[in-house]
Amino acid sequence: MKQSKEDILTYFQGFISDHKIELFNNLIEERTRHFTFILEDLFHPHNASAILRSSDCFGLQDVHMVENNHQFINEKDISLGSAKWLSINHYNDLDTNSPTCIDQLKEKGYTIAALNPHKNDILISELPVDRKTAFVLGAEKNGLSDYSLSNADIHVKVPMHGFTESYNVSVTAALVMYDITERLRKSDLDWHLLPDEKWKIKLAWTLKTIQSSRDIIRHYLKMHPEQASSFDFSKFI
Repeated sequence: MKQSKEDILTYFQGFISDHKIELFNNLIEERTRHFTFILEDLFHPHNASAILRSSDCFGLQDVHMVENNHQFINEKDISLGSAKWLSINHYNDLDTNSPTCIDQLKEKGYTIAALNPHKNDILISELPVDRKTAFVLGAEKNGLSDYSLSNADIHVKVPMHGFTESYNVSVTAALVMYDITERLRKSDLDWHLLPDEKWKIKLAWTLKTIQSSRDIIRHYLKMHPEQASSFDFSKFI
């Protein structure tokens, strides 16, 4: 008989500690997909890795990596394992991948906010938090692509009061994350994940925590072969 989703999660959580299970249950309630970040062709790995770390710390579950000319390389000394807990989406099938990423997020109801100085920009503190928003950060030297600039729904900036022209891209991301998540968590909006999203993420966290998880998955499928045709465990590890 096919097992329920909760049965599946309970089985695999039998291989991790009660402390981990409690931690997962607590932290999943702090996760959100209300905001997300698009990293468009960043070529300094430490910047992208630092943004992953900030995303995890601020509870943003998804990060979107647009890899036109530069493949994302996780610098583990910078990200400190944060990539393990995030849902990282890669866009690298085409020569220009920004349209795919931005169009897909728009279809999901996201407002696209370009983090780039612009004549019509607003301060991050002025941005309403009631809209699902994807923030686009561009490459360190050249900034955002023409497609991202022209297809952004809004242009947002972080205030600066010094001589330098801009913040480091990872600092910009962290400042924006702090502002928007503080205001979101103080609001009456329902920014939490849906039940099915929570289940999938907790299963992914569990499988990434278990040593030799692939061997344990194979053993599970031998006991429950009916799951093999209806459930793809490869998406979770």
